[in-house]
Amino acid sequence: MSNLLIQLLVIGLVAGVAGGMFGIGGGAIMVPAMVLLLSMDQKFATGTSIAAQILPIGLFAAIVYYRNGNLNIKHAVVIAIGLLIGNLFGALFANQPFISSELMKKLYGIFLLAIGVRYLFFR
Repeated sequence: MSNLLIQLLVIGLVAGVAGGMFGIGGGAIMVPAMVLLLSMDQKFATGTSIAAQILPIGLFAAIVYYRNGNLNIKHAVVIAIGLLIGNLFGALFANQPFISSELMKKLYGIFLLAIGVRYLFFR
């Protein structure tokens, strides 16, 4: 197995553990890892992350949460509908010629910083 494939597998494993623990993975783990560790272009990393999540990657984790009474299926379906529509609009916006990868990095950094500040200092 090539070094790149091993790195991508490790990124997927770390994102999977974070996804199972915190419900995060793609944007919070995989994209920054591909950009910062593998020097991928921001848009390319985002597209790769989205493609990796097409299959029902959370299926086994969802079963565990459901069995422990920690999952509302109706809420999950409504969120999934929003994700489908939101991902489409986000992808259409991000792939406009006037949106550079450098701008995407900055917007993404602001997004993560805002979430971090909210979690650390506000309820």
